[in-house]
Amino acid sequence: MVTVGSDIALTDEQRAIRDLVREFAVEEIRPTASEADETETFPEDVWDGLAELDLTGLTVPEEYGGFGADRMTYSVVNEEVAYGQLAVATALSVHCLATECIAEFATDDQKEEWLPKMADGRPVGMFALSEPEAGSNPAEMSTVARREGDEFVINGKKQWITNGQRGGVCILFAKTDPEDPGSVTQFLVPEDAGYEVGKKEEKMGLRASDTTALLFDDVRIPAENQLTEEGRGLSAAFHILTGGRIGIASQATGLAQAALDEAVEYANEREQFDKPISKIQAIRHKIAEMGTQVHTARTLVREAARVADAGEDPRTPAAMAKYYASEAAVDVTNEAVQVHGGYGYTTDFDVERYYRDAKITTIYEGTSEIQKEIIARSLLD
Repeated sequence: MVTVGSDIALTDEQRAIRDLVREFAVEEIRPTASEADETETFPEDVWDGLAELDLTGLTVPEEYGGFGADRMTYSVVNEEVAYGQLAVATALSVHCLATECIAEFATDDQKEEWLPKMADGRPVGMFALSEPEAGSNPAEMSTVARREGDEFVINGKKQWITNGQRGGVCILFAKTDPEDPGSVTQFLVPEDAGYEVGKKEEKMGLRASDTTALLFDDVRIPAENQLTEEGRGLSAAFHILTGGRIGIASQATGLAQAALDEAVEYANEREQFDKPISKIQAIRHKIAEMGTQVHTARTLVREAARVADAGEDPRTPAAMAKYYASEAAVDVTNEAVQVHGGYGYTTDFDVERYYRDAKITTIYEGTSEIQKEIIARSLLD
C-alpha cells in the first residue's frame, strides 16, 4: 500500500485496529470480491468474519456487547473494509446506521432485545429514509404510520434500501400525518412485521450489495416501536447521517487507495519502449495527482472525525470530507483505468470494478450537490 500521512491523528490502538482490518480486507475480502461482483451475491462468509472481529457491532455500545467505537475508529474501519470491497463496506455502514439509531433512540428494553444480536451480525440492519419521489428532500416522503390504539399501521414504499434482501430489522421514517411534512417520525420495524421486499436493483456498480425497495401495505407494529417523538424523525435522521457521511468519505478514500495501489503496481511492472511505464512522465504525473488526492481526502476525513469526537459540530467538516473524497474516488479510479490502458477496461483487473463502484459514493447518503449546499450555507448564510 502506497500511503502518505496514513497515521494522521491516530492513536496506537487505532493504528492496531487499522492494521488488523487491512489484513482482513486483503486476505479475506479481496479474494471473494470479483466473484461476488460478477454473481451479484453478497459474501456472507465475509460478513461472518466481520462479526468475529466485532465489526458488526462497531456502533453498538460496549454494555450491549458491541465495539463502542468513536468516530475516528469508525472511519478507519470503513476505509480499510472498502479497501477490500466497497460493497461489503456499504453493507456494514448501513447496518451500523441502524444499530446507532437503536443505541441512541430506543428504549432500554429495545436495546436489550436488538443490540446484542445485531452486534453479533444478525439480524442485519436497514435504514429506510429515501422514497421513489423523495430522495434529496425526504420531507416530501409519502409513507404514513397511522396510530390505531396500541399499534401503528404503516403504508408506503421505501427505495434504495441497502441490505434489503438480507436485512432483518428496518429503521423506518414515516409521517404520522399525511398532510404534515413536519410529522416525520422514526420507527423500528422487524422483518416479521410483514413488509414486502421489492425486486433487487441491477446496478452499474456495488453489485454484490443488494439494493431493493421495501413495500408497506397495512403493516402493523406495536406503538412502543416508535423511536423518536412525533415530528423528530428528520432531525434524528440528519444527525445519524452526518456521522454516516464520515463513513462514506472514509470508504471513498479506501477505494481510491486501492485504485492507486493497483496503478502503482501495474506501472512498475508494465513495460513499453524497453522500460517500465512508471518511468514515463505522463504516467508519473498521473500517479502524483492520484496520490495527492488520496492524501487530501484522508486528511479531510480524519479532521471531520476529530471534530465529531471532540463534541463539536461536524456537519460542515463531514460534508467537505464526503464531497471531496467521493469526487476524488471517481477521479482516481478513472485514472487507474487509464494507467492500465486497454487492460483497465477488462474484468481481468480490479480497477474496472473500482471505477464502476466509485460513482455511487457521490450519490448515496447525500449527493455531492447536497454536500456543496451544506458547505455553502456554512460559509455564506
